[in-house]
Amino acid sequence: MAARIDHTVTSGTFSLDGQTFDVDNNVWVVGDDTECVVIDAPHDVDAILEVVAGRRVSAIVATHAHDDHVRVAPQLSRATGAPVLLHPADRVLWDMVHPDEPPGGTLGDDQAITAGGTTLTVLHTPGHSPGACCLYAPELGAVFTGDTLFAGGPGATGRSYSDFGTIVDSIRDRLLTLPPETMVHTGHGDSTSIGAEAPQLPQWLARGH
Repeated sequence: MAARIDHTVTSGTFSLDGQTFDVDNNVWVVGDDTECVVIDAPHDVDAILEVVAGRRVSAIVATHAHDDHVRVAPQLSRATGAPVLLHPADRVLWDMVHPDEPPGGTLGDDQAITAGGTTLTVLHTPGHSPGACCLYAPELGAVFTGDTLFAGGPGATGRSYSDFGTIVDSIRDRLLTLPPETMVHTGHGDSTSIGAEAPQLPQWLARGH
């Protein structure tokens, strides 16, 4: 049974540093007909469970802990029995959203997460947040980048716990080294590819964001 990538979009808000914005978030589900991993749990448990479609969820992976990516993560964990996995460096952000409900496990660089016969390798890519992580699935020709890399450039670094130089280093060293045909599935907006984004690095450095 071949692994596949399923997807939905949920809508809600993102709040940090005293400001709130309306956002649409991608949710990616990777697995086969019986088992899957959910990448991010933003706004709507029912919408995510519809994509899961009764499969066993082995893990809920938080690419980072901004509230628009983890808002319903504990609720989804209770509904599926799967642990929420988060890089420890993002615990400060998680605790702003869920101070009384710790994540169920941790993410570490080069950690392997398996689901439905495929392996997702964790790439720690700080910058958008200290514990931001991407998930690379070479068998599927895809990397799930959360808010680290988008179509057109790096994720935002103008808010607390973020840094532009750090995110550029992460993208250059951990993502742009992947095969150019690798599809980039992002936390918001359209997918792109490593080959489409790599030539733009000098432009990102010149504009500084």
